[in-house]
Amino acid sequence: MINYVRKAVGIALAGLLWAGLCSSALGQRVEIAVLTGDSLTSTQRTLHGARKVITDNYPDANFSIFLISKDSQHNQRVVESVKNLRPRIILTIGSKATSAAQQELSDYPIVFSGVKYPVLSGFVESLEKPGRNITGASLDIPTDVQFGCFKKILPDMKKLGVLYTENTASLIPHASVVAARLGLELVAVNVDSDKDLPKALDSLALTVDGIWSVADPNLFKPQSTRYILLNTVRRGMPFMGFSRYVVESGALFALDFDYKAVGFQAGDIANKIIAGEKPENVRVTAADVIWFHYNENTARRINVDIPEELASVAKEVYR
Repeated sequence: MINYVRKAVGIALAGLLWAGLCSSALGQRVEIAVLTGDSLTSTQRTLHGARKVITDNYPDANFSIFLISKDSQHNQRVVESVKNLRPRIILTIGSKATSAAQQELSDYPIVFSGVKYPVLSGFVESLEKPGRNITGASLDIPTDVQFGCFKKILPDMKKLGVLYTENTASLIPHASVVAARLGLELVAVNVDSDKDLPKALDSLALTVDGIWSVADPNLFKPQSTRYILLNTVRRGMPFMGFSRYVVESGALFALDFDYKAVGFQAGDIANKIIAGEKPENVRVTAADVIWFHYNENTARRINVDIPEELASVAKEVYR
């Protein structure tokens, strides 16, 4: 009888303990440190998207937001504050914040967002297997989507050109493979310095049907960007920009991403890691909500017709 009572009490206590653990887990306050490099609208939209997805799963999640600046002393105080917070994960928005977190807060799981070319930037080892303690949602638009869109505008295109520097050289081999799958030859010309740009652009203009661009800060400085846009229009050469801002300045078209949707992706990844998955095993995502932008004035000047299937869904038309 005594053994039976003890057993019953033990089962009851175990049940209460399990119920307590479950209750604690369900109502657990999840601390999330958010590092940003600015307070731009794009950053706020990314954060809003991530916050919504995370709080749908973890209503008690607490977001502490920290701004990374050019002041090293300020940034050190931020690092100490984050460490004192002991967050479950660190959510970064933008390359500056991601770099700071990777360098100073590598003991915590990091989920980045708003980052372009994360492999090239050295944040992850590969998109499929990021490695270390970091993964996230990139701003990259799949290359096959970009080339496929270009072919819709120029169905007879055979040769596609691109300018690059050593900063983006590692992107070219993969892009060449993707182009070949779509029946295109990618003609890539390296630009060593600003003075080489005219010759490089002349070389492409004589051999290709259109020019694709990569977001290379070494190449697309304000002055060189103006030169490329002016001369591609003069030559009647279709030029695909890497953002809507380049289209606004005169590029024929570009594909752009939705920052809030990138935030949704980062939130999904954060939820997986909070639930126990390791960052190094969670694939880096590419932009999945993509907008088409085109410049109607440029299209008219270079005698290119934008297909109705693209024109009808254009997010912005610049005139």
